[in-house]
Amino acid sequence: MIEAEHLSKRYGDKTAVDDLSFTVVPGRVTGFLGPNGAGKSTTMRLLLGLDRPTRGDARIAGRHYRDLPAPMRVVGALLEARAVHTGRSAYNHLLCLAQTQGIGRRRVEEVADLVGLTEVARKRAGGFSLGMGQRLGIAAALLGDPSVLILDEPVNGLDPEGIVWIRTLMQRLAAQGRTVFVSSHLMNEMAVTADHLIVIGRGRLIADCSTEEFIERSTEKMVIVRSPDAARLADVLAAEGAKITPEGDTVLTVTHMEAPRVGELASAERIVLHELTPRRGSLEAAFMELTRDSVEYGTAADPAAPAPPAASAPPAMPPAAPGAPDAAPADKGETR
Repeated sequence: MIEAEHLSKRYGDKTAVDDLSFTVVPGRVTGFLGPNGAGKSTTMRLLLGLDRPTRGDARIAGRHYRDLPAPMRVVGALLEARAVHTGRSAYNHLLCLAQTQGIGRRRVEEVADLVGLTEVARKRAGGFSLGMGQRLGIAAALLGDPSVLILDEPVNGLDPEGIVWIRTLMQRLAAQGRTVFVSSHLMNEMAVTADHLIVIGRGRLIADCSTEEFIERSTEKMVIVRSPDAARLADVLAAEGAKITPEGDTVLTVTHMEAPRVGELASAERIVLHELTPRRGSLEAAFMELTRDSVEYGTAADPAAPAPPAASAPPAMPPAAPGAPDAAPADKGETR
């Protein structure tokens, strides 16, 4: 379980996280969403003790991260997949991490195989593609077989096969009773991966609910109707309070009326229907609607977007992975 209580973090005059409270429970994939600059990465750093909160508290499995005696056995984290020594092989990178936690070589081999890096495990990590580097970061997060996973943009750089793989892996780990907390900018992917969503904007909580509830309450239901007598059907439906948007000569988009009622009215008037399709909004549409007033950096084409705030000092970079400075001799790598 992950618990955040009234978390706040300021950098000079910039408030990155503002009185944020939420709980991430085991047994489901929880998506962490928000516009750019919303405070997602800062929140994850606060959870992992990489930044100290200005106010509030964060606990993982009931304890502060710094108090966990073997943290990688409790929580696996992916914040920056490329935070590896480029001259060290993937295998040696994982082995160094494992040795800090008393984890054996067999587990290193297991996670390398699990993420599909067995064939290149002896290659220099500096020669890895973005997708391969991402797989290495995921392998490091899984190294301690943790009960909690915190993953920041885990699908970044993965090909379609890799995206399906990490989606399936996260869902399987959650089904085993683990806590899976994942951020992503890919709304379509989150829609099919996450069971629950925590959405923030400008450092504040916007929503904490199931994915289905988030979509249902933030977008308008509609019904797509296709009929050779669309004009007459439009008049009938409008008379009953429906809102009609014609889409050509034969297709109507109907809101403010459920699909069964549309069918009943069409039948009563003996109007032929070629299509009657209820359609709910997308996660992307719901996200855009709910976070519309929380976008910090808008495009110039959007006159309603607020101007960017004055620049302030960026947060400190996360510490290097354990063992990174003392590089082993470089392996001959390949670029893929």
